[in-house]
Amino acid sequence: MDKLNKNFMFSGLDDAEKKTVVDAMEEKKCTKKEVVIKEGDEGETLYVVASGTLSCTKIFPGKTDPEFLKKYEPGEAFGELALLYNAPRAATIFSDNESLLYALDRQTFNHIVKDAAIRRRTKYEEFLKKVDILKTMDDYERSQICEAFKDQKFEAGDTIIKQGDEGRDMFFLVEGEAFASITNDG
Repeated sequence: MDKLNKNFMFSGLDDAEKKTVVDAMEEKKCTKKEVVIKEGDEGETLYVVASGTLSCTKIFPGKTDPEFLKKYEPGEAFGELALLYNAPRAATIFSDNESLLYALDRQTFNHIVKDAAIRRRTKYEEFLKKVDILKTMDDYERSQICEAFKDQKFEAGDTIIKQGDEGRDMFFLVEGEAFASITNDG
C-alpha cells in the first residue's frame, strides 16, 4: 500500500479503494533483461514497481534503434496509457535486474482507479465553484486546476505555511479547520 501512496495514479483513492486495488494486484517477478511490455502490443495490465529498476525505450519514426526514455524505480507505475486510452503500448519496458512488480488488470483498473479519478474531479470542480475568487472561471479553466490538485492531509498542530517563507503552493481547505496568525515584528 505504501507504494501506491507515492503514485499519482492512485492519489485519488481513499484507503478502502487502495486496499481493494492492493488485494486485486498480482505479483510478477522479473529476471534481468526480461521484457515486461513491448511497444505496439495490446495492453491489458498496469504495473507498479515494488523492487528493482526497469528501463523504458521507444523506437521513434524514421529510426531503427530504440531510444532510452527513462528508468522506473520502486513506487512508480507504468502501462496506464494503454488502459486509459485503449491504445497499443507506446514503449518497451524491460527489467534492468531482478525486479518485483505488482500487476493490475484492466477491469479492476477501470472499476476502481478510473471511477475514483472521475469522482475526485467532480468533487473538486464542485468545490471550486464555491470559491469566491474563482467564480468567474469557466468549466475548462476549473478542470485544469483540478488536474493540478494534490491532496495533502495535515494533523492537528501541523504548520501548513509559515510567515516569511517563499510562497510556492496555494492551499484550499477542503475538510477540517485551520488557524492563521500573523506576527508583527515592529
